[in-house]
Amino acid sequence: MEHSDAILERFLSLHPKLIDLSLGRIERLLAALGDPHRRLPPVIHVAGTNGKGSTIAFMRAVLEKAGLAVHVYTSPHLVRFHERIRLGEPGGGRLVSEAELVDALRRCEDANAGEPITLFEITTAAAFLLFAERPAHVVLLETGLGGRLDATNVVERPLAAVVTPVSMDHAEHLGDTVGKIAAEKAGIFKRGAPAVIALQEHAEAAEVLERAAARTGARMLVGGQDFHVLEENGRLVYQDDDGLLDLPLPRLAGRHQHVNAGTAIAALRAAGFGRLPAKAFEDGVAGADWPARLQRLSKGRLQALLPPGAELWLDGGHNADGGRALAAAMADFEERAPRPLVLVTSMLSTKDPARFLEPFAGLAQSVTGIPMPTQASARPAGQIAAAAAVLGIPATESESLEAALASFSARHWAVPPRVLICGSLYLAGEVLAANGTPPT
Repeated sequence: MEHSDAILERFLSLHPKLIDLSLGRIERLLAALGDPHRRLPPVIHVAGTNGKGSTIAFMRAVLEKAGLAVHVYTSPHLVRFHERIRLGEPGGGRLVSEAELVDALRRCEDANAGEPITLFEITTAAAFLLFAERPAHVVLLETGLGGRLDATNVVERPLAAVVTPVSMDHAEHLGDTVGKIAAEKAGIFKRGAPAVIALQEHAEAAEVLERAAARTGARMLVGGQDFHVLEENGRLVYQDDDGLLDLPLPRLAGRHQHVNAGTAIAALRAAGFGRLPAKAFEDGVAGADWPARLQRLSKGRLQALLPPGAELWLDGGHNADGGRALAAAMADFEERAPRPLVLVTSMLSTKDPARFLEPFAGLAQSVTGIPMPTQASARPAGQIAAAAAVLGIPATESESLEAALASFSARHWAVPPRVLICGSLYLAGEVLAANGTPPT
């Protein structure tokens, strides 16, 4: 049987640009496939810059703890394409199998008949085919880029439309201000579908999103106004007009995950799932897992390269707001259990290493820049190190991830270090593959 990787590689030749935001091509393909997007289980649609995947992970965990079958579409993948498509089954979902994926991709390829289409568009159509043909209670659908012209935005009547925190990212495709980017994300708001807006760090984004939601005439729920979440006595307290939930703290580390958990609960309540058992919310929030978001790598091949007793953490954050959230989490770790913090970082050339690393000045003992062999558009390791040095963070570069980690074992530590690998989801994928711990 032909491998899915070979089919996906073939799709890359169907359109000269990897990203070309438009709905016309996918609408044509979906029509040829019999409009599977109109036969989906009920959809909760999620856009935003940071926190989309984590918010979906919280929703999925709560729904599955309640015994519901949940289809999930997310991107990008970290190690294998199959991670993007999770098929819901009672008692917990599973990643799409190779045979199921190959069949859906071939059907899309045949229906597309060689016409121009991007990889994301044709694979989104494949996900819709898979979801439409398998029963589930709900589809959790993440946009790929933006919202208004994203291939997922062909869904006409979602149960709810959710926008997580918006910040500067993908400016070359979405606009050069936070307000313009927010306007693109707000394109998923639909008349009749409740609009759930996470607590925003940028007032300009909040204003644009609320104006856009108001124009649809749909019910609007705004984080910090209509729903609130706070940590109290080691618990996570969620409150809105429907009442209060007293929950365990999330397993996902970092205070930014409290915002994501609160947004997930608000979205579920807005979408009609507010009456699920309290235990489903408790177990879902406590147990939600999302790889490469402040993930502790306590097992696998890489830990053995570090000094005895060292901690190894992985995060795919790559923009300025992601850097701030990550540095805040590391500062919390430092307060609870002090250790020297060292960063191992690589980034794409489209990302700004200085803005990402700035919050770590005075917090990180050192930054080691490394290359990303799988990404032609990765910044040279020396550029990462130079950006850190300008910020006053001691910096060096290394020829590989393994060499960077091994170099820490050659140093004397009074206290074993806390090692954080960060800067790119592509890097995170390389790390999980090298560690032998891919997402499941």
